[in-house]
Amino acid sequence: MQVETVLMLFCVWLAGTAGKMVQPRGQKLEPYKQSRSRRDTRMEGGGGQKSGSPIFKRSPDLTKNPMTKSEQLLRIDDHDFTMRPAFGGPPIPVGVDVQVESIDTISEVDMDFTMTLYLRHYWKDERLSFPSTNNQSMTFDSRLVKKIWVPDMFFVHSKRSFIHDTTTDNVMLRVYPDGNVLYSLRVTVTAMCNMDLSRFPLDTQTCSLEIESYAYTDDDLMLYWKKGNESLNTDDRISLSQFLIQKFHTTTKLAFYSSTGWYNRLYIHFTLRRHIFFFLLQTYFPATLMVMLSWVSFWIDRRAVPARVPLGITTVLTMSTIITGVNASMPRVSYIKAVDIYLWVSFVFVFLSVIEYAAVNYLSTVQERKERKLRERLPCTCGIGNPDEMMIDPQITGYGSMDVNTTGSYGMPENGGRQERMLAQVALNDPQITGQVKASRGYVNIWIDTHAIDKYSRVVFPGAYILFNIIYWSIYS
Repeated sequence: MQVETVLMLFCVWLAGTAGKMVQPRGQKLEPYKQSRSRRDTRMEGGGGQKSGSPIFKRSPDLTKNPMTKSEQLLRIDDHDFTMRPAFGGPPIPVGVDVQVESIDTISEVDMDFTMTLYLRHYWKDERLSFPSTNNQSMTFDSRLVKKIWVPDMFFVHSKRSFIHDTTTDNVMLRVYPDGNVLYSLRVTVTAMCNMDLSRFPLDTQTCSLEIESYAYTDDDLMLYWKKGNESLNTDDRISLSQFLIQKFHTTTKLAFYSSTGWYNRLYIHFTLRRHIFFFLLQTYFPATLMVMLSWVSFWIDRRAVPARVPLGITTVLTMSTIITGVNASMPRVSYIKAVDIYLWVSFVFVFLSVIEYAAVNYLSTVQERKERKLRERLPCTCGIGNPDEMMIDPQITGYGSMDVNTTGSYGMPENGGRQERMLAQVALNDPQITGQVKASRGYVNIWIDTHAIDKYSRVVFPGAYILFNIIYWSIYS
């Protein structure tokens, strides 16, 4: 019995010793990193670090801590960002600057222009301030923009606009520790441009892009150019095929809406001067050549009807085609443009050249008809020895010797003209037909020279057209 009692006590002692060595159930094991960190801390606190060691404890920077979310750092959930900053107080100033990347198209037909630009906003929102000692700012993309307050800018008189989204949304948000915010986006906008085309294509146009807050009046939001005219920057490589960009400038005005109030509005003005060389080649030179081509008919024999008529019709139809082509690419305005004046005056010159030949042809026909009637009334003059002496007699003809020399060939047809007039004068000596020819006496003395119309036209038409060009280019250039 004593031996059994001793063995039992020995077993109880072993069980108690083993229980002390085993960790109680339910106690969590420390990770290796925590146990190492605690050990390092004990070494620093227990005097394991020698005096004069260069190792110092760094202050924590929350912006560098990967375990801290941006929403927690900016305390987005702690504020109501549906309200503007400092709601109920003075209006919040929002500075704007713009960098124009390109001017893509300018359309006279639609009266608009398309521009790509970088639009940047600057304001201060103390709700977004955060503690930071090293990092000066934090930059975010469009995902955070939807969770905070941003100015609600829009383009007045815009037809179409969009934010670029290749490869992601071209939106940048930069927040500074003191709450200052930079909000930038890349936009392409098509806006209206009221053009005055009365001097087209020798015109200069001024277009404007207008920026305004949609919801906030000047009592809540003060919109301004951040650096005045220096707030507008342009790329030196911007160029247009039809226009020369002369200058950019900015202005600020107040816009009033009867139902909502006054709003700050920012303007971007740019002045464009049209290149004239394209229109010289495509419009002015062809029109001038057609007018000059119509003058060729003045040097063609009036009896060459198949030559002069097609030439006049061809120039008229060509001018009509030029006018139609120019108007097809222009808006249907209710006033006269400079190019219309030039083309229609040129058309009138071409048309008058056709009318000139019609007049020549008509007068020639009338003249031939009168000559035919006169020949029918005249007797046979066969056997007359020297009819010229009879023509020189002023009592018979009414002309002196100088009149015959100076007018004998003036206005006469090249073949037989002098002979026909001579026969008419000889016939006046016959008293039997004197009474019949008295009516024709005026015709003999007032001989209509159809060649004179062509001769005068060779000088009058070019002179008048040159004078018109001098006046036109002095006014519009």
